[in-house]
Amino acid sequence: MSNPLAGPSSKAKAGSSQPSEASFKRKRGMFQKDLQHMMYGFGDDPNPLPETVALVEDIVVEYVTDMVHKAQNIASKRGKLLTEDFLFLIRKDPPKLNRCTELLSMNEELKQARKAFEVDEDKLQSGD
Repeated sequence: MSNPLAGPSSKAKAGSSQPSEASFKRKRGMFQKDLQHMMYGFGDDPNPLPETVALVEDIVVEYVTDMVHKAQNIASKRGKLLTEDFLFLIRKDPPKLNRCTELLSMNEELKQARKAFEVDEDKLQSGD
């Protein structure tokens, strides 16, 4: 089933290496609660219509799938998909790029904090 509101589909552009729509099924509604919260955070009703949430989910999943396919195409020359491949794709959208780099930086800080906590916890357990 195609969504005429979502614009040209990446499926139409996909080559033979891409799986057909019938070859895999994604679990619908998987992101429903998260999307409802996000929609409410952006000013929607606390309980949006299920049809609206389903449409937003379809749009988001198609966008993310398209981005992953584009990043894979970029990475295919190197043979390894990296975070930088996604940053390269969104470089023309400064607010999105800034937010991504901010989130990546925050993620790195959290990793370092967890690592430091694990070391401290290990010292406490060993009695040092």
